[in-house]
Amino acid sequence: MNENLFASFITPTMMGLPIVVLIIMFPSMLFPTTTRLINNRLVSIQQWLIRMTTKQMMAIHSKKGQTWALMLMSLIMFIGSTNLLGLLPHSFTPTTQLSMNLGMAIPLWAGTVILGFRHKMKASLAHFLPQGTPLPLIPMLVIIETISLFIQPMALAVRLTANITAGHLLIHLIGGATLALMSISMTTAFITFVILVLLTILEFAVALIQAYVFTLLVSLYLHDNA
Repeated sequence: MNENLFASFITPTMMGLPIVVLIIMFPSMLFPTTTRLINNRLVSIQQWLIRMTTKQMMAIHSKKGQTWALMLMSLIMFIGSTNLLGLLPHSFTPTTQLSMNLGMAIPLWAGTVILGFRHKMKASLAHFLPQGTPLPLIPMLVIIETISLFIQPMALAVRLTANITAGHLLIHLIGGATLALMSISMTTAFITFVILVLLTILEFAVALIQAYVFTLLVSLYLHDNA
C-alpha cells in the first residue's frame, strides 16, 4: 500500500495533456438512442425512468419553470452516470473535483436568481426581509439572508464533492485493509470483505441519490424564483 491515498483524485493526463474533457464527455455515449418504431427493453426502461423523474420534478413548477426540464434531466443523467462510472476500478470521477462542481452549481444558481429578479422582482427582494421583522433587526437580517443566498451554490458543490470523495476514500481504505488482513487472519479478512461489498452497494445508491439531490435543489431554487 505505497500508493498515495488521494492518487485517484488527481486529474489524469495523457502525454502531458489533461484528458478530463474526454472523461466528462464519455458518459453521454453510454445512453442508447434508437430510430426504430419499437424500442428495446433498455431504451424503454431509460425513457420510463426519464419520464417518471421529469414528472415528479416538474410537478411543482409553473409553465416558465417547466422550460428547464431538458436541462435538469440532462444534469441528473450526467451526474448520475459520472458518479457510477467513477466506482469502476482505476477510473477517475470528475465530481470529486470541487472546481467542476462549482462550475455546474454557480451558473445554474445564477440563472435561477437572475430569472427571479427579472420576472418577480418584489418577491425576490421580499426574501431578504421577512414580514413583521422588528426595525432594529432589519440590517442584520438583510446581511444574513444575503450571505445565505450566496452560500447556496457553494453548499451544492461541497455536498456533492464531500459525499463522493468520502465514499471513494472509505472503499480505498477498507479494500487495502482487506488485502493486508488476508495474510494475518482469513476470518477477519472475510468479514472486512463483506463490509467492503456492502459499502460498495451503498456507494452505488449514494451516486444516484447525490445526483438526484443536486438536481432537486437546483429545481427548488428555480421554483422559488420562476
